[in-house]
Amino acid sequence: MSVFSKIVSGEIQAHVVAETTEFLAFLDVSPLVMGHVLVIPKKEIDYIFDMDEESYFGLTLFAKIVAVGLKKAFPCKKVGVAVIGLEVPHAHIHLIPMNNVGDMNFSKEKLSPSQEELAEAAAKIKAEL
Repeated sequence: MSVFSKIVSGEIQAHVVAETTEFLAFLDVSPLVMGHVLVIPKKEIDYIFDMDEESYFGLTLFAKIVAVGLKKAFPCKKVGVAVIGLEVPHAHIHLIPMNNVGDMNFSKEKLSPSQEELAEAAAKIKAEL
């Protein structure tokens, strides 16, 4: 069971910003920038392109909805989108507020926000959805 499946089941707590019966969006606890959100299908599948078309399109549409709220909560030039999928064997989309291309550099040192800072960030995004 992936760490993301443990979040879906409630075994691990997360700062959830949006949820449907099929999808979940929550803050990355080691973000590249504040507001970095992960969007996942609740059903565990390792590789995003192994998802059936309906689920893939649903996940993409859900990510778009979250990205619109994210951009309002964390004003930026654009919300960057990345699918890497090497660290956690559960399909996921990164949504990252961007003001320059360096904001999407996954090799840079990650932030270490407090639980309070993450809770505030999640509340800001939820308020815009």
